[in-house]
Amino acid sequence: MSDTILEMRDITKTFPGVRALHNVNFTVERGEIHCLVGENGAGKSTLMKVLSGVYPYGDYEGEILYNGEAQRFHSIADSEAKGIAIIYQELALIPELSIYENIYFGHEIMNAGGRTVNWNATIVRAREMLDKVGLNVDPSMKVKNLGVGEQQLVEIAKALSKDVKLLILDEPTASLNESDSQNLLELLRGLRKQGVTSIMISHKLREILAIADTITVLRDGATICSLDTHAEPVTEPEIIRNMVGRDLGNIYPPREKKPAGEVAFEIRNWTMRDPLTGRELLHNVNLNVRRGEIVGLQGLMGAGRTELALSVFGNPTGYVVTSGEVWMDGKKQHFKSPKDAIRAGLAYVSEDRKGNGLVLIQDIKYNISLANLEELTHGLVINENEEIREAGKLRDSINIKTPSIAQKVVNLSGGNQQKVQIAKWLFARPRVLILDEPTRGIDVGAKYEIYTIMNRLVEEGMSIIMISSELPEVLGMSDRLYVMSAGTITGELSAEDATEQKVMAMAVQS
Repeated sequence: MSDTILEMRDITKTFPGVRALHNVNFTVERGEIHCLVGENGAGKSTLMKVLSGVYPYGDYEGEILYNGEAQRFHSIADSEAKGIAIIYQELALIPELSIYENIYFGHEIMNAGGRTVNWNATIVRAREMLDKVGLNVDPSMKVKNLGVGEQQLVEIAKALSKDVKLLILDEPTASLNESDSQNLLELLRGLRKQGVTSIMISHKLREILAIADTITVLRDGATICSLDTHAEPVTEPEIIRNMVGRDLGNIYPPREKKPAGEVAFEIRNWTMRDPLTGRELLHNVNLNVRRGEIVGLQGLMGAGRTELALSVFGNPTGYVVTSGEVWMDGKKQHFKSPKDAIRAGLAYVSEDRKGNGLVLIQDIKYNISLANLEELTHGLVINENEEIREAGKLRDSINIKTPSIAQKVVNLSGGNQQKVQIAKWLFARPRVLILDEPTRGIDVGAKYEIYTIMNRLVEEGMSIIMISSELPEVLGMSDRLYVMSAGTITGELSAEDATEQKVMAMAVQS
């Protein structure tokens, strides 16, 4: 007999001009791990915000039953009082406060009389919560000194401190490396044994299949199906077909293999250190990419991949390059700033599109033109007609789904935001494009579109370096790949010779 903890009936949520949810039905059994999947814009996060009270009762149609009782949550505080906690991809921790202050922030343990905080009890209880999530650190440590994976565990400890019964996690592994992701999944299994029910939103289908008891698919704001993973085997193609409404076939679109051209970009003997600590971050790195080639750059978090990309792209972070050379099209280059790199034909698409890649409060047109304003400027004035024309061409070329280039970027889905960031750099007319985590946080349909764009660019003669933490993605898209560990290149493999086992063996070398 089923034991239902949550039932959401006929949930409809409308924003001005957009119906985000339409008669969605969603049921979760007590003690299960229930995964919620769908393309960007399918309504997953909106549904969870309805559940948690971010969108209060009265802002939506439909009914929420929790433990068999109808609920009218007017705020997050209301849902938390019932034992429901939500953890977002962008963690809500205060970096300058200690771990124990973060865990009990907003629900402090008070002394008798309720006027002052009982800090001794807070530290003791915080340590108990850290033990529950398997994080062995001093609770007095500042959160800013923790890694991303450890911060995620602090967020879960914070939820457990509120006696959570239903835990909602929105893209919890999007920013984690493979090891931290596996630790988090193992923690969710442990919490399941303790009676905690989890709802997890994720685009990583392999993780979903590894952990889910039930998988519910949303598409265009409606419930498509719920799949019981214990009743019969569920496969990635089946999930994808339900998510996108069609069979994508091979998630990595085919590309005609042609002999690579001349070396377009080369890094020789690149060594670099951190100016604050003096620690060597990169040591004697050598790699190259040829014209019309995709070269993957793989490695665990902290291997130095992004540091390498930024340091050769005009070094905007101020690392100290102690030796090394950059060559483009057979000519030695000296990039004193990103502007120099852009002018030479090098572009870098940031892994952090919201923080460093885009100006979210501005429109698509503004963002696309940012990397190449010189081409649009005549004297001191930007030619707005030319700016509109160029932005429109790029929108159509890479299929940014928007009715107008005047649309604010913040209102786009993650996949379309990523395409705007790529369009921005394509407008700079690069010959070499560095893509840092190009599909992070976007759904499988949007990933396929990004891969298709990459294939088209290299077929047109561009050279691409792709940094990715998703090993299947690197293996599926690269012509060659380099593996990094501890700031150095530990191996180079052709697409034909590369396997997950070989890459991981190189990635853990020290």
